Amino acid sequence: MGPIHGVDLPDFRQLDACTWVNDQGDAVTVSYFGLPPDLPAPLEDLPRLRWEMAHGTARAGGTLVEANVQWFGGLPALVQINKFRNPDQQTGLIFLGSFTVPRATCSVVVKVQSVELGTTGIRESTVALEVGFEQAFLPHPFAPELRGPLPFNRADDPCYDARFPQHPLSRARRLLGRLASTVRTDPAFAALPPFVGPPPEPRTTR
Repeated sequence: MGPIHGVDLPDFRQLDACTWVNDQGDAVTVSYFGLPPDLPAPLEDLPRLRWEMAHGTARAGGTLVEANVQWFGGLPALVQINKFRNPDQQTGLIFLGSFTVPRATCSVVVKVQSVELGTTGIRESTVALEVGFEQAFLPHPFAPELRGPLPFNRADDPCYDARFPQHPLSRARRLLGRLASTVRTDPAFAALPPFVGPPPEPRTTR
């Protein structure tokens, strides 16, 4: 696992040194990238990070559900959850959660994938019936002008996780919380220079 240690998932099957899966369609992967992170802004500029990533996720066909900066393995990390339609079936969603731990010249990404199985759309339809269809879909909180292929859904709010514990979004959030409580980073990785943001774009001369 390189710079990451302490992944504790006893209810998962470990497929290799960096991959774990369970019977609910959840998967965890740990990846090391020996290149400067491609984050569009420094972690200290969370509004810009959120705006850029909301637009980037929409261009990829999904929705950025949430994005925050928190400590992960003793270092600041970007934690996010993205939502996509499941390309392998006509209905259902896939939620991708991740911790990105950036340093100046490299990064570690711990990714969680939770897939909607069985009857789909129960959480979303239940919330829409309770609040009204027009109130179920909201402007994106990080980019209100954004009109992506998947609208921002009130049902994705964490307040509904306890009512729908087997929904893939609820499972993804629990997995991220479990990982945050156990994972630690290698001291040599932690000692690397911190990520300060993307390099400035080169000026063009005429």
